[in-house]
Amino acid sequence: MKFFLDTASISEIEEAVSWGVVSGVTTNPTLYAREGGKLAEFHAHIKRICDIVDGPVSAETVTLTRDEIVAEGETLAALDPHVVVKVPTMPEGLAATKALSERGIAVNMTLCFTVPQAILAARSGARYISPFVGRFDDISEDGLEQLGNTIAAIGNYEFGHPVEVIAASIRHPQHVVASALLGADICTVPFKVLGQCVKHPLTDRGLESFLADWEKVRNS
Repeated sequence: MKFFLDTASISEIEEAVSWGVVSGVTTNPTLYAREGGKLAEFHAHIKRICDIVDGPVSAETVTLTRDEIVAEGETLAALDPHVVVKVPTMPEGLAATKALSERGIAVNMTLCFTVPQAILAARSGARYISPFVGRFDDISEDGLEQLGNTIAAIGNYEFGHPVEVIAASIRHPQHVVASALLGADICTVPFKVLGQCVKHPLTDRGLESFLADWEKVRNS
């Protein structure tokens, strides 16, 4: 399973990339707004992320009609070869995804919550499909069950182009564990969750013990 970082923070991306574990980045309007992003600086911000990450960088469209989404997607894709155009799952989004994929532009279909949505996204030409996990949990439904069903369904068919499932809306390391066991191709995680995946109290305790014992050796 590959890790994408779900953030628009340059500092978080730089730090995660230094660990050697990040294969790409996903962003969205909310994440960019949290960074205090300005409209006039958005394209430059996406380009800067692409300069840091040697992998796909999802940049989301914010228009609602197919022609607008296609035009916006073409502009985003022209920023850098690493850009993947993120399109919401809806009829206009499907039509735009078809048009963009026919132009050789990779699409990440986002806000995907059901198996039929995922299959339609793949049929329309989406390169990546992002089923959301945590948002299902927020309404007391099983997001991991939906993810597993999506992975199984997509794996049943050939779509004539590569399709990868991105486990999205990941809230904690157990979501990461389950996504890996279910066979998700990619897990896109906030920086906080990526850090939590590294931590374990037994690791910390073992390190403290090793260092304490080495201190005895140094003082012997």
